[in-house]
Amino acid sequence: MNHMKYFMSAVLLLTVFSSTAFAGKADADRWINNEFQPSTLSKSQQRAEMDWFIKAAAPFKGMEINVLSETIPTHEYESKVLTKAFEEITGIKVNHQLLGEGEVVQAVQTQMQTGRNLYDAYINDSDLIGTHSRLQLAVNLTDWMNGEGSDVTLPSLDVGDFMGKSFTTGPDGKLYQLPDQQFANLYWFRYDWFNRPELKAKFKNIYKYELGVPVNWSAYEDIAEFFSVHVKEIDGVRIYGHMDYGKRAPDLGWRMTDAWLSMAGAGSKGLPNGVPVDEWGIRMEPGSCNPVGASVSRGGAANGPAAVYAIRKWDEWLRKYAPPGAASYDFYQSLPALSTGNVAQQIFW
Repeated sequence: MNHMKYFMSAVLLLTVFSSTAFAGKADADRWINNEFQPSTLSKSQQRAEMDWFIKAAAPFKGMEINVLSETIPTHEYESKVLTKAFEEITGIKVNHQLLGEGEVVQAVQTQMQTGRNLYDAYINDSDLIGTHSRLQLAVNLTDWMNGEGSDVTLPSLDVGDFMGKSFTTGPDGKLYQLPDQQFANLYWFRYDWFNRPELKAKFKNIYKYELGVPVNWSAYEDIAEFFSVHVKEIDGVRIYGHMDYGKRAPDLGWRMTDAWLSMAGAGSKGLPNGVPVDEWGIRMEPGSCNPVGASVSRGGAANGPAAVYAIRKWDEWLRKYAPPGAASYDFYQSLPALSTGNVAQQIFW
């Protein structure tokens, strides 16, 4: 194929590129027994799939595949463990490189612009679905798995069972990326603190309603203020009512765009994204992924009242209610900081 291939790949999708040496059932059994447990499949079902992998890989002996993803635990496991299993079972050698998020995006962009095949597959954010759909430089997986790639597509692969598939499907109804992992962050809180009788009583005395999971932004702010300003210390530890991050980095961008603006009311209704104004506040052409405007003057919502409110509250809460130094953290630094257990709640995306 002359056009390059890059897409969000899953463990099973990597098998789509099936390859190389006959690894033998002994290797497959060893991985099934020692690593691939527990599983939703029985061991006999797993062995049947492994037999298929071995047979499908036979014509591709000696092939190497280069894959790039960002450095997070899920992909570290894929890079260190699953690539080894895949090579031993099928004979396909997968060189799975890990880089920073920004470097992955840069590599994808460079490959699109130059046409040079830097990598055979990418695990990249589903946010790029618009780019993939517009440029048609990524493999259309729907047609490929049912056509040219049907012989190397696992027959038992249940694409419909993947979570988040709607986020990786273009306006044409075709799948361009197969979900690999998700950041499932919403709202969490210290249940033990919220149920302490003395804290519940103190909160109600100050705010005139019960302490509990907030149902709006003002209630979240009340709770953040309560723990940071009025409680301050629990069991001898300085505590805070909110956590966030503010370091200039790629993850600060999607901290805002990935639903934070729409949580405040920016954008149109619709799933997985609002139509015609998406959750980033960008207006799209009808039935396409072509952006036509982000500002209010151009029909968008990126600088509308809801978006401005969301950004203002992010800045205000970060400075007033988060632990010292949070403004200098990026996403990956903020998570370990939370493990100290001194934060009451966090609202995210």
